[in-house]
Amino acid sequence: MKTSKGWFSIFVGPILFAFIVVVIIPMFMGVYYSFTSWNGINNNATWVGLKNYVEIFTEDKEFLDVFLFTAKFAIVSVISINLIGFLLALLVTKGLKVSNFLRSAFFLPNLIGGLILGFIWQFIFTKGFDAVGAKLGIEFLRGWLADTQTGFWGLVILMSWQMSGYMMVIYIAALQNIPDSLLEAAEIDGAGSFEKLIHITIPLVAPAFTIGLFLTLSNSFKLYDQNLSLTGGGPYNSTQMLAMNIYNTAFKFNDFGLAQAKAVIFLITVAAISITQIYYSKKKEVEM
Repeated sequence: MKTSKGWFSIFVGPILFAFIVVVIIPMFMGVYYSFTSWNGINNNATWVGLKNYVEIFTEDKEFLDVFLFTAKFAIVSVISINLIGFLLALLVTKGLKVSNFLRSAFFLPNLIGGLILGFIWQFIFTKGFDAVGAKLGIEFLRGWLADTQTGFWGLVILMSWQMSGYMMVIYIAALQNIPDSLLEAAEIDGAGSFEKLIHITIPLVAPAFTIGLFLTLSNSFKLYDQNLSLTGGGPYNSTQMLAMNIYNTAFKFNDFGLAQAKAVIFLITVAAISITQIYYSKKKEVEM
């Protein structure tokens, strides 16, 4: 028992120490600074109580707009990323000769940094789409990222393209754990491909859906670098997301106290949504 505790301390101790120093302590410091007026430069952080929180909910209308935009983006992105990722996983587990190539191709965007992806898709939307639209006379393809609606869908397309391959890997692992005997028994009973998908595959892949939904939900709310490089929050801050709003409040307007209050609200919201999602997803999982 003593040996076990010793090895536990050796392996877990450094990681636990780093987690406390890098995550836990800064989090509590951030909560403290959310009750102060501080510009982030001098050492005089003045205690103002709930003033920052009251200001956010009563005077900062932009924060509410940004929050609603981020929530709408997160909902659409979570659905699209997991749906595309699951369909890609079904495709590459069908035993095709090009399965390995397709797996690499679909996963590749996840290896590219968010900033670079944003600039790549900015070129595609502003140059590629515009050229095709002008050539074919399709006005819908012209002026992407200059409009609120198309800017929103541009962010969704970028996020889906980047994360679908990553979700595909998680769903591949889940699909390959389904026993062949179950699928063969269903075939003997006369079940077709659609019935097997609905009644066997999806219920047994439910634990992977729990992980996939959690990862995409948290990443969608935290999105910053793709937002910065693709739209920069424009036009007129209509595609600005929560992370960018908090960053601008802290480093552009030097109001760290207010930015920390927004970050605390952001943290509580994401934590509440994620815990609720995991709770209900776990209840629907099926034991094999």
